[in-house]
Amino acid sequence: MSTDASFRIAELLLDGFKCSHILVLLALEAQGRADPDLVRAMSGLAVGMGQGFNCGALSAGCCVIGLYAGRGPADAAEDPRFADALDALSGWFHAMAKERYGGIDCADIMKFDPALKAERCPGLILDTWTKATEILAAQGFDLDRPRPVGDADAAPPTA
Repeated sequence: MSTDASFRIAELLLDGFKCSHILVLLALEAQGRADPDLVRAMSGLAVGMGQGFNCGALSAGCCVIGLYAGRGPADAAEDPRFADALDALSGWFHAMAKERYGGIDCADIMKFDPALKAERCPGLILDTWTKATEILAAQGFDLDRPRPVGDADAAPPTA
């Protein structure tokens, strides 16, 4: 998967998509879906919300977890595995980014330097995608299928 994801990330970067767009596009493509409005909404997370704040890959990775496990319609609840999956991704990202870059903010990671952005961001997007999908798979989510609408109290599968 890493080679395919790496290639797709490179394609999307060349098409001008940013980290937040790419992570949600990968998730939607894995599910065989398109949602231009969701992709457009991810623009608000790019480049640390446009101000160098929290890395868009972290924010978008959390959105990917939410796409599979978060709350949907008014009569539905978030999946009971949501909090653990979100905690696992956020905790991993925080530890990894602090060690590699000194912080989790876009400003820490790329320092608004186009050369650093080109060097660091593709790998960071891939690492975040890989970790998010590992966490979701370990929690029993089928990455190829969206969560059913109205799936109010999805229980984890039994082994």
